[in-house]
Amino acid sequence: MDVIVTPTPTLQGEIQALSSKNYTTRYLLVAALADGTSTIYYPAHSEDSDAMRRCIRDLGAIVEEDDEKIVITGFGKTPKAVDQLDVGNAGAVLRFLMAIASLCPDVTFINRYPDSLGKRPHNDLIEALGQMGVKIEHNEGKLPIRIQGGAPKGGKIQVSGNVSSQFLSALLFLTPLLPEDSEIEVLHDLKSKVVVGQTLEVLEQAGIVIHASEDLMHYRVPGNQKYEAKKYVVQGDYPGSAAILAAAAVTNSDVIVHRLAENSKQGERAVVDVLRMMEVPLTHENGIVHVKGNGKLKAVEFDGDKATDAVLAMVAAAVFAEGTSRFYDVENLRYKECDRITDYLNELRKAGANVEERQAEIIVHGRPEGVEGGVEINAHYDHRVIMALTVVGLRAKNPIRIRDAHHVAKSYPIYFDHLKALGANVEWVE
Repeated sequence: MDVIVTPTPTLQGEIQALSSKNYTTRYLLVAALADGTSTIYYPAHSEDSDAMRRCIRDLGAIVEEDDEKIVITGFGKTPKAVDQLDVGNAGAVLRFLMAIASLCPDVTFINRYPDSLGKRPHNDLIEALGQMGVKIEHNEGKLPIRIQGGAPKGGKIQVSGNVSSQFLSALLFLTPLLPEDSEIEVLHDLKSKVVVGQTLEVLEQAGIVIHASEDLMHYRVPGNQKYEAKKYVVQGDYPGSAAILAAAAVTNSDVIVHRLAENSKQGERAVVDVLRMMEVPLTHENGIVHVKGNGKLKAVEFDGDKATDAVLAMVAAAVFAEGTSRFYDVENLRYKECDRITDYLNELRKAGANVEERQAEIIVHGRPEGVEGGVEINAHYDHRVIMALTVVGLRAKNPIRIRDAHHVAKSYPIYFDHLKALGANVEWVE
């Protein structure tokens, strides 16, 4: 389905931030890897987290859920042997479970989204698992991927970190369960170190000991560990809230978002600081962000690697800023559901934005007077692109039609409901 975004000068109201997708998927996994029963309060509902629910069930976890919590009885280090796993379009879920599936004798991850996840490479993780004695059949590093494991070996493991930190996180979930101690060395660079910090935080909460170097490039992992059954509380989601906050920033607004902890380890928390740098009137106290936007913004320069999943929303806000903004160190945006630099900027240009790209940079020449709009644009099946393009549509002079906007459900199924509750003029069309 498509969405038509009609220019909306004013937003007003209060919403509860969605629960964090990143923390939910990690808590679901560590609960499944525990012997015993864990409880997760306020889990996110999105295509990604639902894919993790589905797959851990297939691997033998017992999953029971009500409106407030999810209760999981784990399979520990002995997942059930299954022939196939379907992760949908969830890249992080695929990569985490490729590692865990190496404990099974023979599993094939199927390819249901050939135009999105099916195009993404996983060679770095495939090579690392190969070092551990796991045999893997694949399509030039892409789905479908067949893993013939059963007894992966710990020891010295090298993994590249310059495409995605998810490959490293996958190894950090697996290696504590192996009989041998492991040493993991990250080669080249490590993208999204903040997200690795979230993985380490969740592992520590689950009772796992990992010795990480200060630069997060080397790890010592004792073997023969057990995940503990625990209670977890999922915090509010900054990546999704970034688009709501950007929408408030580019309009005349009085918008309050609850459940955004000031001390969160989510790198996308930086969206609040960036909007402050853009001179957007806002406060952030007691887990509440209150934006009183006046539509006036100043240009910024920002290292986007620290807040990968908020960059597109911040770029959307910068489209209307006075001056030229630069978001640098963002090359890993190219390896997401789509190329979030080339593909996204092409769509922004259609709407009337003045943007440039470099290999690892996005440059935005702001247009405080607004953009023309009046076009149909392609979101490339990417939830972050959909949300960010919506922000631009709210400040355009003419409506924008976003194709296949239902893919927003990958991380934020009620995004458009939340925008409507704040007064945005958005409607679904066939």
